[in-house]
Amino acid sequence: MSESVTNYRPARAVFDDITFPRVIEAASDDGVEFLVAEQDSCVVGYLLAVRLPTLFAGVTILEVLELSVAEPMRGRGPGSALIRAVQARPREAKNVELTVPTCRAVDFYRALGFHETAVRLKRSTT
Repeated sequence: MSESVTNYRPARAVFDDITFPRVIEAASDDGVEFLVAEQDSCVVGYLLAVRLPTLFAGVTILEVLELSVAEPMRGRGPGSALIRAVQARPREAKNVELTVPTCRAVDFYRALGFHETAVRLKRSTT
């Protein structure tokens, strides 16, 4: 899963020592979901989502920030299984919706019942 569709290239030492431990720590909280897909004891995919409080809905939404599946496993079910698993996660605060910002995997998400509701823009802060 070394292939990435983002322009960000974090240093491996920073990822190992800071970033990944922070994600794992945050996943112990109700605000973050971090799930992995395995095959034969090897990680073949992961999903990272955050729970966001909203004023418009009065409850939280769950936004998928990252979904990555190893190239040889794409189209074989791990990505769909991760989406179904995160939808099924029990929580006291029910999420009113599951959202995902994407431009590369629109057909994948549509096949799972997602529909387009907005355009997402970004601006670098550096």
